Amino acid sequence: MLKLGVLLFFCPFVTVTAQTGAGNPGLPPPSPRINTIQTPPVSGSNPFQGSVPPADAPNGPLSLTLQDAIQRGLKYNLGLLLGDQSTRLARAEELRARAALLPALNGRIANTVEQVNLASFGFQISVPGFPIPSVVGPFNVFDARGFLSQSIFNLAAIRNRHAAAESTKAAQFSVQDARDVVVQLVAAGYLQVIADDARITESESEVKTAQALYQRALDMKNAGMVPAIDLLRAQVELQSEQTRLRGYRNQKDKDLLSLARLIGLRLETTLTLTDAIPYAPLAALQPQEALNRALANRSDYKGASSQVRAAELARNAAVSERMPNVALNADYGTIGQSPWSNHGTFTVSGSVSFPIFDAGRIRADIEQADATLQQRRSELDDLRQGIDQQVRVALLDLQTAADQVAVAQSSVDLARQALTQAQDRFAAGVGDNIEVVQAQTSVASASETYISSVFAHNLAKVALARALGIADQGVQQFLGGK
Repeated sequence: MLKLGVLLFFCPFVTVTAQTGAGNPGLPPPSPRINTIQTPPVSGSNPFQGSVPPADAPNGPLSLTLQDAIQRGLKYNLGLLLGDQSTRLARAEELRARAALLPALNGRIANTVEQVNLASFGFQISVPGFPIPSVVGPFNVFDARGFLSQSIFNLAAIRNRHAAAESTKAAQFSVQDARDVVVQLVAAGYLQVIADDARITESESEVKTAQALYQRALDMKNAGMVPAIDLLRAQVELQSEQTRLRGYRNQKDKDLLSLARLIGLRLETTLTLTDAIPYAPLAALQPQEALNRALANRSDYKGASSQVRAAELARNAAVSERMPNVALNADYGTIGQSPWSNHGTFTVSGSVSFPIFDAGRIRADIEQADATLQQRRSELDDLRQGIDQQVRVALLDLQTAADQVAVAQSSVDLARQALTQAQDRFAAGVGDNIEVVQAQTSVASASETYISSVFAHNLAKVALARALGIADQGVQQFLGGK
């Protein structure tokens, strides 16, 4: 059975890419930008990165809160739709295992016209004075009958039925785990677009500043107060900021397309995100406490535990194949020369069957079931370690991001002060605009670092909610939003 929880390890949640600035020679590049959603190739893509838009999906502008996006993802994401089918398959296996314990009732109606050659069966009957033909018939036989079979005691079938029920539980837990995956992906995609908006807003402010500085340099150059190189630097800086702004807008458009793919919207839909999700500290959580909560809530861990129980029952079922089976078979019907000339008859029989020699088949079944059980136990132990790691990593990322936000906010304030002083010095004619250009770059870099830190902090909250197994409620609780 497909375990959808394993798919989490293949989902590209966070990748880091470096942006190269199209700025001035010798200027420091901006801080690396964290990109949340990486669209995979269409061929062989991860199902959680796609969706099935409904027929009534909106085509026009759409305002979307974080909760709206999550609910749409839970309804239309392709990974969940495929997971529902896996649950149906597991339920079908359970029904098949249950059928071996339930009575089977069948009916049959037959009308037979027959002629028999008694001599062909070795009957040579002769009575002096009474000629007896060797060919009898043709004659008609009508038979209408119902057949009942019922297993009275079959320990292997009983344990197989219980194993199938545990497998169904595991499939249901896998679907719930897939819901957590979808919530994490949608929340990360939503946060990415919010970060894009913050970068665009900051970049627009930098463009306005660069435009004002260029105009001042132009006026001062025309007045003969500064050389032409200062005007050239200001123009290059202005074009660099404009290029940066175009890049941010392009990235936002691509991230909106990725978000639309996650939540079942048509790609031509114009999305507007209404939740800002600002920075908000999160109360500290001890690793052991977080791990205990995760083991109690994680659907993938519950599903793996159900898989272990199913494997244990399957092994017990294989051992039970050596036990005798008790069954009941019965039939009742009418038989006669025609439907209008017949008489009721019945047969009831009970049987006990048991293996005497099976050439090692039962032993092979036991060995196979035991190997599967050991695999499931190893997977469960490994998953426990993986959950512990995810919880600890999320807590570390959360603390680190919180520290980075505090430092980045201070850096932004200092960079803005440095820019103001550089502008004043340039306007007073006591320096060239190299200081101004460098101060502008410092402001842009510090702002990018702050935006990336806030984004990383919110992303760590989402990862922590997922690690705790409370993604649906935890994302809303940790991030807020409408």
